[in-house]
Amino acid sequence: MIPETNKITLVRGLGLLAAISIIIGNVVGTGVFLKARVMTCNLGSPEWVLIAWIAAGVLSLAGALTYAELSAMKPEAGGEYIFLRDAYGKIWSFLYGWMLIFVGKTGAQASVAVVFAIGLNDFLDGTLKRTLVSQNIFGYQFELTSLQVIAVMMIVIFTTINCASVALSGRIATVLTFVKIILIAFVGVGAFVWVTGGTFGNFSLMNTGGACEGVSESVKYGSASYNFISGFGAAMLGALWGYDGWNNLTLVAGEIQKPEKNIPIALIGGTVAIIILYTFVHLAYFYVLDPTTIASVSKDSSVAKEVVSRFFGGDMQTFATGFAVALFTVGLMLSSIGTLHTSILTGARVPYAMAQDGLMFEPMGRLSEGTRVPVIALVVQGIWASLLALSGSFDTLTDYVIFGSWIFYALATSSVFVFRRKYPDAVRPYRAFGYPIVPILFLLVAGFLLINTIISAPTQAFAGIFLILAGLPVYYYLTRRNNSGASRN
Repeated sequence: MIPETNKITLVRGLGLLAAISIIIGNVVGTGVFLKARVMTCNLGSPEWVLIAWIAAGVLSLAGALTYAELSAMKPEAGGEYIFLRDAYGKIWSFLYGWMLIFVGKTGAQASVAVVFAIGLNDFLDGTLKRTLVSQNIFGYQFELTSLQVIAVMMIVIFTTINCASVALSGRIATVLTFVKIILIAFVGVGAFVWVTGGTFGNFSLMNTGGACEGVSESVKYGSASYNFISGFGAAMLGALWGYDGWNNLTLVAGEIQKPEKNIPIALIGGTVAIIILYTFVHLAYFYVLDPTTIASVSKDSSVAKEVVSRFFGGDMQTFATGFAVALFTVGLMLSSIGTLHTSILTGARVPYAMAQDGLMFEPMGRLSEGTRVPVIALVVQGIWASLLALSGSFDTLTDYVIFGSWIFYALATSSVFVFRRKYPDAVRPYRAFGYPIVPILFLLVAGFLLINTIISAPTQAFAGIFLILAGLPVYYYLTRRNNSGASRN
């Protein structure tokens, strides 16, 4: 545990605009450009895909409304870690932090860094990709490519940037967030203005015979084993992945200016803005492409890119269409960079908060005297994310951890009931709108999604639980070491 004497503290250097940028920057990554294909395969019709996106947005908003109360009440670095620690004890908060450090944040960082490298390779017509190492290791075919090395370089660059002042990190997040908003607006507005042949008649059509590459038969609309509830649950998980990150502002709550006011505004306003952006761009997708065409888009491409390729008549040989596709590709790369930057910024605050409680190695709880950011936590996070990028295992791990993430989202949300009961007179600058109905709604839907995942994807669910429980030996080692250290003192 970090001694209190001469302790350097975090700086509240993030204003309201930076706070909103962190939310939008974390949430808007690649999901909004990629998930329409799979969700169309899950549900068949544009209307149900839109309903799933709006429902997932409303669910995220319900969580944001509750988190706004919790964060304004406890504006400390670590966010959910703090809520879980104070409501349910250190073991639950440690397992949450373990999941985030081991896979949740670092795996996501590896993923978006590789997405950037892939986008850059596509932009340069595939000239970047080279296989550097290909080796069979105990039956596992390990391959290291130049794209993974580029991904590591991006992780190193943005980890270094985040070692500077938090105010600078906030300004960079703001700029990159504007790029994300412009990219979505470019796709959406362009679909209605620059595409000839788009029609709202596509909304009355169904997916009939779309390729649905890589989509399981059990959740594919029209298959013999299809069940609508499982299909809708799978589509919701896809949409929730697109919204994932709305909670990340709470991780840097200790660095937000006027947290009692700015955190609720940013959480709620940012989430509402994302719902509007996502709904608008999906209306544009289905205006340009019919459901079968969307379902047939390659899993290595994106629906958004297919829409952009239809701009100005859709002739890729013309300068205008080629330029539009190139502009979109560059925008998607910058969007990936924005997500990487804000993920690195917010993720390092969890091991920092854990080290303050003696639940992580002590150096990770230190702040730089010059910049007053947790540099060691940032570096350790960057090293592990780089190793995941080099291993190529991040996709599998992040698939597994989605289930675990929602366990902790539910626990963190339920802590509002614990705090209302345990601390009825605590200062609450913001009280959750619609309490207790809104948090109960969130918990009911979260419970449905968890149960549906156990039924439809048991391997993914139980692998996620295993990854979380793998942190228990580390927890007992750290607590035993701290207890023995305290007894010697």
